[in-house]
Amino acid sequence: MTAPRPHDLLFALRPDAFAVDGARPDWLDARAPLVVRRESTAAGIVPVGARGLQRNERCKGYLTLDAVASVITLRILATRAHGADGALPCIAALRGLAPRLDALDIEWGPVGGAGYWLACGLPVLRATSDLDLLVRLPRRPAAGVLKTLTALHDGQPCRIDIQIDTGVGGFALAEFARGGRVLLKTDAGPRLVDDPWEAA
Repeated sequence: MTAPRPHDLLFALRPDAFAVDGARPDWLDARAPLVVRRESTAAGIVPVGARGLQRNERCKGYLTLDAVASVITLRILATRAHGADGALPCIAALRGLAPRLDALDIEWGPVGGAGYWLACGLPVLRATSDLDLLVRLPRRPAAGVLKTLTALHDGQPCRIDIQIDTGVGGFALAEFARGGRVLLKTDAGPRLVDDPWEAA
């Protein structure tokens, strides 16, 4: 199996494959996927995070690659976004933005609560939930692509947070659009950089 990438969602072969200090969190639903985190680990070890239905139900841990049953990638979540059935503002925004993102011919998908909900259906979304989107851009795109992405925030029924993943790390598009240095989240921790695409 190819190593999963940050923000991919994993389902484990066994419930006990994910444990924190030797125990599985009692709030973690057996239907819940684990989210791949950014962290440098040994080969065959995947850094993951778990979440429950409440904001205070979060923890991080590890999963061995051979304990992964399936992976929900960003592309799979993007495909599911088109048919998402829900009245919540963040899902309405997702359905409306999906064709516009597809037209850019980039790899994108919903992450955060919306991506989690699309993966497993657990009720983690609220009427006030933001829509978190991730766009994978391993090379600096044309200025028009970044301008179009920035404009996606306008006129939406909820707050939109777009993260860009360069392959080396991830950063907030809104922060980049303001100009100046950008906080790039990498496997080795966060770094302030002048150009996230040159921060190898």
